[in-house]
Amino acid sequence: MWVTDENERFELTRPVFFIGFMGAGKSSVARRLARVCGVGSVDADVYLERREGKRIKRIFEEMGEEGFRAIETDVLRELSEKPPLLISCGGGIVMRPENRDILKSSGFVVHLEVDVDEARGRISDVSTRPLFQDVEAARALAANRLPLYTEVADVSISTAGRRVPAIAYEVRGILEKEGVLCPQQK
Repeated sequence: MWVTDENERFELTRPVFFIGFMGAGKSSVARRLARVCGVGSVDADVYLERREGKRIKRIFEEMGEEGFRAIETDVLRELSEKPPLLISCGGGIVMRPENRDILKSSGFVVHLEVDVDEARGRISDVSTRPLFQDVEAARALAANRLPLYTEVADVSISTAGRRVPAIAYEVRGILEKEGVLCPQQK
């Protein structure tokens, strides 16, 4: 765990998108980093649910995956045009070529890697994850998405056996080195 001077605040020079499979820790790492560095963060799925006034599971039931993905693209575009934030994205954000283009052209992309078994252990309620109902299907899905995560990632970080503070600390170092996270000028 690291300690930040209470008076030290940072700013983002561009959005930072956290991508990876379900259970990789995208939301937890973004929240932790936001809290420690004093920058804004948003969970794209939570934002989407609030904007649409319904849960993702219900959107899937009513509109299917394609309908959900169309809304997700709209939300990604919207968030990428706001002042820079730490944005944790849904696991399937990379499925559409248009989303991959938005990710690559709009910000810095952090891929948090996790294997399916570890991810399953981290998810307390898989009923809220429509695409994680069958572990073998989830393994196939993860394998299909991996090249897409790799394609858009500026950096990939393994989360295997690691805790959120350690991962956030590593991400912070990378973002500072890349000039994406900078100390605010006093």
